[in-house]
Amino acid sequence: MALDQSFVGRTYPATDPYEVGREKIREFAEAVGDTNPVYTDPEAAKALGYADVIAPPTFVFSITFKAAGEVVRDPLLGLDYSRVVHGDQKFAYRRPVRAGDRLTVTSTIEAIKSMAGNEIVDIRGEVHDEAGEHVVTAWTKLVARAAEEA
Repeated sequence: MALDQSFVGRTYPATDPYEVGREKIREFAEAVGDTNPVYTDPEAAKALGYADVIAPPTFVFSITFKAAGEVVRDPLLGLDYSRVVHGDQKFAYRRPVRAGDRLTVTSTIEAIKSMAGNEIVDIRGEVHDEAGEHVVTAWTKLVARAAEEA
């Protein structure tokens, strides 16, 4: 069953603030194998003009993907998550994510498409800090694979 096109443009409420911790940044950098000291050493970050360590560019995915869960769990949308695969991800930064940031995410459905029996949902996540300043926009593409024919 095709997803309802009337959901395009729907915006979901902002998430509760997520506090970015220095240790979470370090763990993420280690997990992705990025040894840049700006992610783990406050002095290296300060030498580049940052007040504290900054996060690798893909760190924000964990926050924005969790926020996109509001879209996925919307029963009125009717997305069958058991068939969903992650199709694509991209980011547009205004500034790096920093240790100590308190970030919220507002998710909006940008597009819904059907292609070869698959349902494709594009979700835009707008990330703001505690002061309301825009930090980054993340786009997530989810693909609900077509049901197998019996």
